[in-house]
Amino acid sequence: MQSKRAEVRITDSEVLSDNWYSLKKYTFELLRSDGEWQRQSREVYDRGNGATILLYNRERRTVVLTRQFRFPVFINGHEDMLIEAAAGLLDNMAPEQRIKAEAEEETGYRVENVQKVFEAYMSPGSVTEKLYFFIAEYQSWDRAGMGGGIKSEGEDIEVLELPFQEALAAVENGTIVDAKTIMLLWHVAMKGIL
Repeated sequence: MQSKRAEVRITDSEVLSDNWYSLKKYTFELLRSDGEWQRQSREVYDRGNGATILLYNRERRTVVLTRQFRFPVFINGHEDMLIEAAAGLLDNMAPEQRIKAEAEEETGYRVENVQKVFEAYMSPGSVTEKLYFFIAEYQSWDRAGMGGGIKSEGEDIEVLELPFQEALAAVENGTIVDAKTIMLLWHVAMKGIL
């Protein structure tokens, strides 16, 4: 499929919030497919790009996930802790370099050989963030620490090692509802990695 560039003229931008990350309101004109320029406005949340990784053990057929509290999903009615693949913002680092550090911070596993599998925008209607998706095989001797995240950043992360089939079943029964985690689990399943 051939890509098609959007024809856009930004006419105004206004900072609505610059507290945690940046929330701006943009006014722009978009050239429609019928040749007419249409004026629109959108609020855009910019928190930077991120990376996520699924650690798997081929011999034991297990994956390493995390469990933590996420306030936005809590106020949307999900009262359970969220089960996720390790992830974090790039913070001006290359995606591969950052995800190795993030995997160790969150899970305690130090992995060197990570494989990028794809990139995706997770909420393109309102959030600028692009995620870089990785997988990596881990062994028990790769455990360099306890994981758990960084307390000063508000992280209180539980490390979970689950049988792969149990993780897939958790997607189907609604226990795992995090999109990036579902995408990585299905990637591993579809490619026959586990």
